[in-house]
Amino acid sequence: MSALPPLALYVHVPWCVRKCPYCDFNSHGVGYGAELPEAAYLEALIADLDADLPLAAGRELVSIFIGGGTPSLMSADFYRRFIAELRHRLPLAEDIEITLEANPGTVEHDRFEGYRAAGINRLSLGVQSFQSSQLSALGRIHSGDDAKHAFEQARAAGFNNINLDLMHGLPGQDPALAEDDLHQALALAPEHLSWYQLTLEPNTEFHSHPPTLPEEETLWNIQDQGHARLETAGFRRYEISAYSRPGREARHNLNYWTFGDYLGIGAGAHGKLSRSGEQGLEIARRWKSRQPESYLRRLNDPRGFVAGHQPIPEQDLGLEFAMNALRLIDGVPLDTWARHTNRPLEMLERRLLEARKKGLLVEDPSHLRASAQGLLFLNDLLAMVSDD
Repeated sequence: MSALPPLALYVHVPWCVRKCPYCDFNSHGVGYGAELPEAAYLEALIADLDADLPLAAGRELVSIFIGGGTPSLMSADFYRRFIAELRHRLPLAEDIEITLEANPGTVEHDRFEGYRAAGINRLSLGVQSFQSSQLSALGRIHSGDDAKHAFEQARAAGFNNINLDLMHGLPGQDPALAEDDLHQALALAPEHLSWYQLTLEPNTEFHSHPPTLPEEETLWNIQDQGHARLETAGFRRYEISAYSRPGREARHNLNYWTFGDYLGIGAGAHGKLSRSGEQGLEIARRWKSRQPESYLRRLNDPRGFVAGHQPIPEQDLGLEFAMNALRLIDGVPLDTWARHTNRPLEMLERRLLEARKKGLLVEDPSHLRASAQGLLFLNDLLAMVSDD
């Protein structure tokens, strides 16, 4: 029997004040001051979790991530009650990481103490930029000063593990503006930075009406300058767009990238679960009803909350595994490929040799690890090493 990977939990809160033009997540703008159906949504989340419990089979949760939308629109009592109910149903690791995504808008600042008391021990603040012009272009509802004040309030509330989400390659951005964003972020001394390039995703306003983005040469300069700045400041790049202080890597995201399992509850949430089969691990994905109103109606629907379920075909496991593992700067032990794909390592050796000759993989007999060139041309590398 194959050993099961670690298990995490993703919780989705679908509402936000206003939908950002670049956002392709399942988020639904409700405007300022809207009253959200907290009690009904909490009841639905618990029922959704209860329906998924047989899939967890009593396994311990190593991390919880509450994403959105804007999860910080919900009250601290909402999360206190949710986490208390969760503890009655599944064992939580003694050092479990529980992350909440928060918007720096001022309306939520007074909730940080309550979130911390509820058991949340990591915050991810969606700053994106400190520049007024860039924030306006992105449709954000906060200012750079709001972001700084939110960070200070979170520190005062006892949070000692904070991530800042920061974008680059923004409309009208040059290397100096990108450098200033990093300078202001580093001045706050967070434990973690997610620093990633704006991309125009399908089904977004920016995709339909694209803004003017920096030229390619400018983008390269921003990236090179930013990587050097973060490294000098003591942040280690451990994934394509993730940087942390030593020991402060995002454990929940690391579980994704190392092909761990996760339950997904809430409107539009996705999950990935493994089970031991005769030929090794059998892996399936499942997803929940996407629209908030439809999700809430499912509470009294005999069909339950699941909108779809798809076993991952064995021939696709190589690509699925590589798409995650090769994002990691250190890669993964080579023997994990066989364990997660049910394929003998010998099937990969010719591909590895070819990828190394092209400079896309590091010469390391024990690890599957992209080179600096491989990280830049990840799609080409994936095509070479994934199983057909």
